[in-house]
Formats: sequence, C-alpha cells, structure tokens
Amino acid sequence: MIECLTLTDFRNHTSTRVTTGGRRNIIITGSNGAGKTAILEAVSLLCGDRGLRGAAPTDLARFGTPGFGVAATLADDTQLAVYYTGGDAARRAKVDGESASLAELSARLRMVWLTPREDRLFVDAPGPRRAFFDRLVASFNAPHAGRTARLSKLMSERAAALRRDANSHWIDALDAQIAGVAVAVADARIRYAGEINYFLAAPMVTVSGQIESMLARGDAFAATENAYREYLGQNRELSGDKMLIDGPHKSDFGFFNAALHLPAHLTSTGQQKSALVDLILAHAKLVHSKTGMRPLILLDEAAAHLDTDARARLFRELGAADAQVWATGLDAGVFADVDDAAFVACAGGGVRNILLTGNKEHEQN
Repeated sequence: MIECLTLTDFRNHTSTRVTTGGRRNIIITGSNGAGKTAILEAVSLLCGDRGLRGAAPTDLARFGTPGFGVAATLADDTQLAVYYTGGDAARRAKVDGESASLAELSARLRMVWLTPREDRLFVDAPGPRRAFFDRLVASFNAPHAGRTARLSKLMSERAAALRRDANSHWIDALDAQIAGVAVAVADARIRYAGEINYFLAAPMVTVSGQIESMLARGDAFAATENAYREYLGQNRELSGDKMLIDGPHKSDFGFFNAALHLPAHLTSTGQQKSALVDLILAHAKLVHSKTGMRPLILLDEAAAHLDTDARARLFRELGAADAQVWATGLDAGVFADVDDAAFVACAGGGVRNILLTGNKEHEQN
C-alpha cells in the first residue's frame, strides 16, 4: 500500500503531498477542476505504463514547467518514483533512489482503474475493452504488459516490411517472432479469464479470438504457434497500407451477467457500472490470493451511475477488498459509509488531509 504520495509540477499540482495513515481507502473530494483525477493519474503512473489517461509526458507537466515528478513511499518503506525532465527525454523511474526501468515498477505495484471513460466499455468498439482487459491480465501476470507492447511493435514492423516489399526471409523471421509472442499473449488472457471467473459470483468473463479459441479447445501451445505462423505466411497482402490479418490484436472479451441472463452490453448503464465494479473487486481478490500482494484500485467518480443500494454495496465490498482503494467524488457525504478511510479535500492543486478515526477528525498539513 502507498503510505505517502508526492506530486511535483504535475498537472495543476505545484507541490502536493498525500499521506494515507495506513488506511485502505483514500477518498479524494473537491469541485470540478480541483485536481482530484490528477492525483489518481499520478498514482497510475507508478505501475510503469502511461497512466489512466494515456497522456504524453509533456501534457503531464504543469503549464510553464519543463517536467514533473511523482514519488511514493510504500508500506514496506520501498520508495518508487516516476519523473520527466523535459525535452526529448522519456519518463524515467527510480526504486529506492536508484535508476530503474519502468517495467520494474509493475513488479512493485499491481493496479487497476475505472474512470468515466470505462462507463461505455461494454458497448463501444473492441479496442478499449481489449486494452482494459489486458491491463487486468498484466496486473495479475506482470510480463503480459511487455508482451502486448512487443506484439504491437512487431506488427508495425511487419506492416512496414510488407509496404517496402522486404525480403521474404526477413518477413519469415518476423512472422516467427510474432507467432511466439501472440500465443503467449492469448494464453495469458485465457488463463486469467479462468482464474477471475472463480471469484465472480454471478457475472462471467469470456474471451474470443482466433488464437484464444484454439487454446481454449485444447490445442497444444507449440501446435498453435506453428498454425499461426503458417497463417501469417499465407496472408501477406495489404489493403492500402494496412495488413488484413486476424490475431490477438483483434480479440475481444465479454461479460455475461448470469443473474440477469444477459450479456453486459444489453443491461442498463448502472448495471454495467456494477458489473465493472464486480470485476475489479474480483480482480483484487485474485491478485491477493495468487501473489500475496494487495493491489491498488483507482476509481474516478466512483459513485457515478450507481443508485443508493448499488453505492452501499460498492462501499461495503470496498471495505472488505484485499486492496488499497483511491476514489474521487464531488461530495464527501457519499462516502460516509466507507470504513478505514482517509479523506483528502482537494482544491485547486492543493490538498487537505482529514484522517477519520471513529467520530474524530485529525487535520494534517
């Protein structure tokens, strides 16, 4: 869990420190534009990827400043940091003050988030669903993030090679690499779906895709890799400048609500939001049971689209989740039933921590 979070020149935060007091639920409230979501975004960067908004580093730096810094102290005193110095430099990371790769951060923190953008996850195009699902898989299986990034890079290289009519032996080599990574990506998705369904009471996750279907029916890993490599070799045509091939980059996942006997995209907006909440709560239990780690759940506008009963259930289950939850909202009163909570009042890039203990409030600087 995060004990202390520090933002420097990040979004609209000049210098902000949030201390959690060891609480499992961090509730950030304030008006629109106060910087609530920016705090969640800063936390999301600490898992090593581009964060919950996928923003470029230049967009994260406070206006008029060349770079930014995000640092956190964990419950075991590990210190993590992500920073950007401006110019052409990329984001960099540190672990306990020593330079580290961004990929190393994912081994320290497992994380998943829900933002208003995910409210349409079940009804929009497959791309955002696939990206969301892959983040869940990577939070459970850390190498998955690197594999999906490598698959995307290899696919781009293959398309470029086909456009310039590269030597067939070079494309054969690319196809072999793609097939190996593609099957590993699909296998991780299938395994994760099987694991997460164990922790879901009513809804059920499904995965569909060319390679996923082969693995799900019991085809051997090596045989599936060979079959996909042959498929790539037989499909090297371009439509304009794009490849016309199937694979894990076209896969999709679904969510079936067994209680309603309906796929999620046919349920109401509130029921879809509840399904997403069910999914990430189950994910927290899965990660904790399999890795012993307590994941972070980031909920931006957590109560949106939830009625009174659904909000009560959400906060009740958040209190029992094996996770540290960071949630934002306009009204602190909505979170009155959340146990073990630290309340953070956010105003224009500054914060005021109020740790609740029983009925007493202790304000912190």
